[in-house]
Amino acid sequence: MLSCDLHVHTNFSRDGESSVEDILRQAEAVGLDVIAITDHDTMEGAKRALTCETPVLVIPGIEVSTKDGHLLVLGVTEIIPSGLDVGATIRMARKMGALLILPHPYHLWRHGVARRRKSGMSAVDAVEAFNSRYIVGSANTKAARIAQRLGKPCVGGSDAHNARFVGYGRTYVEAEKNIPSILAAIRDGRIACGGKKTPLRTYTRQSLRNTWRKIKRITRCVRLR
Repeated sequence: MLSCDLHVHTNFSRDGESSVEDILRQAEAVGLDVIAITDHDTMEGAKRALTCETPVLVIPGIEVSTKDGHLLVLGVTEIIPSGLDVGATIRMARKMGALLILPHPYHLWRHGVARRRKSGMSAVDAVEAFNSRYIVGSANTKAARIAQRLGKPCVGGSDAHNARFVGYGRTYVEAEKNIPSILAAIRDGRIACGGKKTPLRTYTRQSLRNTWRKIKRITRCVRLR
């Protein structure tokens, strides 16, 4: 079984804190076989990771900000525009041959698609049923329960925004160590997931900082008008 973290951010994300190199070094240190770089609305971190020398297999990906919430798209190196409705985003990603995962689908504050579009979960290949950044476990539990009802495979991811937390969420995949084999195994459900939670103080600190950044950005836009 391969140990994979399928949801990781670098400092190419607007709220990421660690370099690609630090992320990969941590992935090696915690014994991961595979890592997916899924920065917000950019492929630059994933492309950088693909050029680095590392025993960890890098799956290029992106976390797309759709009009209805966030969507993880794995196995692509082309940018997918943000701001489209989730259905249009899914259709575009399908044409690229991507694997589609619904991350944190029921999170109250973090752009969970399933809270807005009930059909969103049935349209993807897998559901993130363990996200290490959930403060309470009920949202993970609900995601797992609904995914099971719909017959969707459940994956885990750290959603790490700092290298320290890479590997806190994991997906265990029965596959050869190459991207096509891993993506096929996820689609077929030859996986298990689990992990541990990101410390509450870290999650809270990051959330407050991101909120402050948004306030400053909005204030700057108002002043420019």
